[in-house]
Amino acid sequence: MKIKQLDIAGFRSLKNVSWQPGDLNVVIGPNGSGKSNLLRALELLSASAQGDLSKHILSAGGMGAILWDGRASSICINLKLATPAFDYELNLVRLGSTSGYSIESESLFDSNQTSQFTNGISTSTKPNETWLSTELRLSNLFPEESEELLDLIKLKGITIYHDLDVSKKSQIRQPSVARNERFVEADGQNLIPVLHTLYTENRDFEWNIDAAMRAAFGSDYEKLVFTPDAGDQRVQMKVRWRSLQRAQSTADLSDGTLRFLLLMTILSAPDPPMLIAIDEPETGLHPSMFPIIAEYAVEASTRTQVVFTTHSPQFLDAFTDVKPTTTVAKWEDGETSLHVLAGDELKYWLSEYSLGSLFTSGELEAMV
Repeated sequence: MKIKQLDIAGFRSLKNVSWQPGDLNVVIGPNGSGKSNLLRALELLSASAQGDLSKHILSAGGMGAILWDGRASSICINLKLATPAFDYELNLVRLGSTSGYSIESESLFDSNQTSQFTNGISTSTKPNETWLSTELRLSNLFPEESEELLDLIKLKGITIYHDLDVSKKSQIRQPSVARNERFVEADGQNLIPVLHTLYTENRDFEWNIDAAMRAAFGSDYEKLVFTPDAGDQRVQMKVRWRSLQRAQSTADLSDGTLRFLLLMTILSAPDPPMLIAIDEPETGLHPSMFPIIAEYAVEASTRTQVVFTTHSPQFLDAFTDVKPTTTVAKWEDGETSLHVLAGDELKYWLSEYSLGSLFTSGELEAMV
C-alpha cells in the first residue's frame, strides 16, 4: 500500500496543503516551516486508526491545540492510495470552544467508486443528528471483507519516528523480555526484542546489520550477541568488538552507536509497514554514517514508502545514484506550504550541483 496523495486542512500549520510523495522522500525547510507537522498529521491518522485518537489528541493538548491557529473549526485529512486504489477521508470537528471533538464523517471508497463505506452523519438515522463518536469504527463494520481491505481500514504501519530516546535511563538500554517482535515501534524502545528476533532468525537481516555496522565502525566490529539476564525471561544485547575481550552492552554504547543501530534496524526490516517516517535522522550521528543510511533507505523504499525530514545538506548529499522526491516546506502568510520539486528544472540543477549544495545556497527554496 502506497500513498499517492495526502490532503490536509485545518491541522496545526497545515491550513490547506496537498502532498504527493514518492517511494523515497526528503522534506526540507527552515525551522518553523512545518516539516514536522506533516509527520504529525500522519501520526494522528495512524493513532486514530489504531483506536488511540482520544488519547493522542489529549496528549497534544486537546483539539484547540492542534487546529490551525487555534481557530479553525475542523480538521480534514484525505488519503489517496495507489495500491490498492482506495480513498480514505476523516473529518474531525471541534465541540464549541472546548478541547473536545466529534468525528463528523469517515469514509472509505475505491477510486472507481464501485463500493463505499461511511461512518458519521451520513449513516445516521436522523439527518440532523451529529454522530458524537471519538473513535473510528470502520475496522469494526466490515469483518467479512478481504484481509487487504481490513489492513487498509486499520492503516497498519504508518510509523513515525521522532524524539527517539537513547539516554542512559531509557528502556532501549535495558535488558528486555524475550518476545517475538519484528518491527521497531514508534518510540524505538523495543529495539532489543526486534533485533533478538530478526538477527537470530533471518540470515539476510543479520547480514544487513553486520554489513552496516562494519561500514560505520570498520573491521573492529564482529557481531551482536544476546545473553539471558539474571536467569529470568529477559535478554540483554551486546556488541562484540574484536579489540575487546568483553562484549559491550547497550547500557555502555555511545548515543550515536545506538541511534545508528536503531536506524539500520528500522530500514532493514524484512516486512516493513506501509510507510516509515524519520524526523531528522542526522541527529547525533557522524556525517560518515549518512551514505550508509541513504543506501539502506534506497533499498527499503523498494518495500515501503520512506520519508525523512532533515536540516542537513550533508545528509542530502548522501543520496547519489538514486535521488529522493524532494519536498520544500515554507512558512507563508501564517501557514505551511508544501512544494514537491520535480521536472526538467530540478534535473538541470542536479546535473550541475548536489542536493546539499542547492539546499545550502537557497536554490531549492527559490525553485518554488
